[in-house]
Amino acid sequence: MYKNILVAVALDHTHDVAGAFAAARSLADEGASVTALNVLEEMPSYVVPYLPPEHFRSRHEEAEAMLKAQLGGVADVKPVVVSGHPGTTIVEYATEHDVDCIVIASHRPGLQDYFLGSTAGRVVRHAPCAVHVVR
Repeated sequence: MYKNILVAVALDHTHDVAGAFAAARSLADEGASVTALNVLEEMPSYVVPYLPPEHFRSRHEEAEAMLKAQLGGVADVKPVVVSGHPGTTIVEYATEHDVDCIVIASHRPGLQDYFLGSTAGRVVRHAPCAVHVVR
């Protein structure tokens, strides 16, 4: 069905990554490309001057290593780590890279989600392509 699938992976949550990749594989055409995307929250601007430059590089490298570990050595998935606001950055990445389906995990909504909105909800509302939400 889809040729370019993006799987959003939150490393700091306990979502079922295997379920998201199983959904991606079932939605993928033969020869489809699958990207695992993790978005690192940006540091507040008032904190940045107090951190050494290597902090950002090591934080990025650590997230990349964690993402690769969660993938478990799967060779046909491209791991990508970017910085930004998760909901916005996932949509921007999908737009810039001609993604035709986003697979994203969602948790059971709590009261805070009705006021703030979840990342999955933002992606569903603003994505330029199909979105498959996995619970």
